[in-house]
Amino acid sequence: MAQIRELTSGLQFPEGPIAMDDGSVLVVEIKRGTLTRVKPDGTQQIIAHTGGGPNGAAIGPDGACYITNDGGFEWAEMGGLTVPGHTPHDYTRGSIQRVDLNTGKVEVLYTQCDGHMLKGPNDLVFDKQGGMWFTDHGKTYDRTRDRTGVFYAKPDGSMIKEVVFPMEGPNGIGLGPNDNKLYVAETFTARVWQWELAGPGELKRSPGVGGPLLEGPGGASLLTGLPGYQLLDSLAVDVDGWVHVATIINGGVTAISPDGKTIEHTALPDPLTTNVCFGGKDMRTAYATLSGTGKLVAYEVKRPGLRLHFNA
Repeated sequence: MAQIRELTSGLQFPEGPIAMDDGSVLVVEIKRGTLTRVKPDGTQQIIAHTGGGPNGAAIGPDGACYITNDGGFEWAEMGGLTVPGHTPHDYTRGSIQRVDLNTGKVEVLYTQCDGHMLKGPNDLVFDKQGGMWFTDHGKTYDRTRDRTGVFYAKPDGSMIKEVVFPMEGPNGIGLGPNDNKLYVAETFTARVWQWELAGPGELKRSPGVGGPLLEGPGGASLLTGLPGYQLLDSLAVDVDGWVHVATIINGGVTAISPDGKTIEHTALPDPLTTNVCFGGKDMRTAYATLSGTGKLVAYEVKRPGLRLHFNA
């Protein structure tokens, strides 16, 4: 069993961890609407107030932090856990934001694509060319839920396009070694989909048996579907191409081999484990957000994580 180290507590539904080279970890706090730095001694520093619901974060090619903002949730306390609910009454839209880490200035880059509003942007990852892939998880209402997909955009605000539509609650997103594959976790189906990439923002599309009706979303192939009642959240990839996906209800992080045949689960003490990233000098430290209890924890992994392109 992994030895879990608690780094800090009292966060307001943390997500989107980024392990920085100085030993600190950036997180977003969805309920508080902030980008927050957790220092090595566990103290917290608010870098920026983003408003809405900052859900994912990544360092871009210019050194700024880019945020997928879901627009916020209603919140409840249940059994000692903070739990997100339906769309709040003051919700207006989702967005992609840029945060200057030196000044805390927040800039809105995107709120729509081809005339369709962004609903609940969730997670993002940068490729080596500096473009960002991101998911839109959508928003939930009393009796309806948005249909959403996967997007690709430039960080200067000049281009956004929808690449995959529709998906069922796309959440975590990551790139394989050498940017050779794109991975997306669907929350409610507990499936991880994969695509081979043809280039920046481009999927390799090959005709499947039976045509689009019988293909995965956007021509994806299924890496795995987890059994039983568990939900999938955000993810990270290691140097060997294993996909590590935060697992809700079955609280912890589930690692999936590149062929999808081997599953390894690291149990963590929160059924609302929402995200994981890698850091440390040898990239063998995993940092996970325990959102229901408001904690950031760390544990060691046997395979080094894949270093992201622009982390600093």
